[in-house]
Amino acid sequence: MAKKLARALSAFCLIPLASAVSAASLPDYQTNSDWFTQASDRLEQRASLSREAKTAKNVILFVGDGMGIATLTAARIFEGQRRGQTGEENSLSFEEFPHSALIKTYNTDQQTPDSAGTMTAMMTGVKTRAGMINVDGQALKGDCAASQDLGLNSFLEMMESRGKATGIVSTARLTHATPAATYAKSPNRKWEAEADEGCTDIATQMVEMGIGDGMEVMLGGGRDFFTPVADGGLREDERNLTGEWLLRYEGEQSAVYVENGFELAAVDIANTDKLMGLFTGDHMSYDADRIAKNSEEPGIVEMTTTAIDVLQKDEDGFFLMVESGRVDHAHHSGNAYNALNEAIELSDAVKAALQKVDLEETLILVTADHSHVMNMAGYPTRGNPILGKVIGNDDSGAPNETVSLAEDNKPYTTLTYTNGRGFAYVDSGENTDADKRDDYDIAAGRHDLTGVDTEKPGFHQESLVALGGESHGGEDISLHAIGAGAEKVQGHLEQSAVFHIMTAATDLSLSEE
Repeated sequence: MAKKLARALSAFCLIPLASAVSAASLPDYQTNSDWFTQASDRLEQRASLSREAKTAKNVILFVGDGMGIATLTAARIFEGQRRGQTGEENSLSFEEFPHSALIKTYNTDQQTPDSAGTMTAMMTGVKTRAGMINVDGQALKGDCAASQDLGLNSFLEMMESRGKATGIVSTARLTHATPAATYAKSPNRKWEAEADEGCTDIATQMVEMGIGDGMEVMLGGGRDFFTPVADGGLREDERNLTGEWLLRYEGEQSAVYVENGFELAAVDIANTDKLMGLFTGDHMSYDADRIAKNSEEPGIVEMTTTAIDVLQKDEDGFFLMVESGRVDHAHHSGNAYNALNEAIELSDAVKAALQKVDLEETLILVTADHSHVMNMAGYPTRGNPILGKVIGNDDSGAPNETVSLAEDNKPYTTLTYTNGRGFAYVDSGENTDADKRDDYDIAAGRHDLTGVDTEKPGFHQESLVALGGESHGGEDISLHAIGAGAEKVQGHLEQSAVFHIMTAATDLSLSEE
């Protein structure tokens, strides 16, 4: 067996693909197959995107929170089916990138990770405990005193200290774990508006950032964490952090604070040095809900393009982190519709960014922090609605005329969850706010879906194990790369390697002061 494997590897290394195919004397119906030619063309296209190693002046890191492999697969099908295709042949924008890798996501203390520990790994090159942000795992969660001497510096801080422009965009609170890990240090991810004595809360760290002159762009949710209780916020210290942030730059730089999409669209980019937008008190709306309710919130595409416009004014380069935070939240609610829709919106934001930058000097990375326990199974026929009930094929391979039934004589869906609150049909299916699931009882296990429209936004999939909320998954996630320095993204990597990919691409010497 070992000798056969060695010969196979040797042949693979020495014989060009074209020669191997030619030598096989394949029949015309094989080489003329659309599958055959499309796969060949795809490889040639990707090869043309590869380039000689170049130094990146700019880095954009896109993070789909909870966007595991199953989510990507289902989202690409969902997007394709919306276009009238069968869906399976579709690709999300970043799935066309020429370089990719698998990433291991575990925390130092958990097999299945959380966002604080995983984003810390990406931003600092060091894995740590779940629930801790940019604090080494030698400290225990919530130990303020120990964390003072074990803080980890992030890639954003490094870029800021070198005089580069920096920014963050998130559909979650800007103080939430993933965006917070770009700029804050906290032994407890929950210390967003207040912290134990001796430590500084995350919101305060954002507006008081002492590296360089602070971030240039901060766009997302979480206004209540910057606002005093007297004004309807959560800050018991009665500090108005947005007001303090504006005063910090008064008379020196043009700082602009906005609270809705109209104000964001009206920003005079040419005359704006610093831009903060806090569009909601908590997390931003799911994009489907934002559209359905004609909300004044901007979408992730608008926030991303505006951020790039501001950051690109710095000729020294920039770093931008963009998070689609609500993929994760929809999964926690057991609502595949919104999880997939949010992933598609992130894909659109990546597409918009590609139109804004020069890939000869910009590295774009797209990844997740962890996965979720959504499963895709059941042998549905090709093109079956990804959110629908399973319709299989007959013995000839043709689609059946009726939905498939399980051994309990009930229909079942292609997408299900291993755990969580389970089945619900919220607001007759017209509701798009997945968080409303918490208002309904836990209903794990099988249910009769015969009369249920499982493709509606308000449908929440069945789950096997009853939990108060669906959990993260522990399997590997993917990393996709294009642009300067992207060639380093390949193989099977620890999540902490993302930091080193970014520093290597930017030629950012770790010893440089």
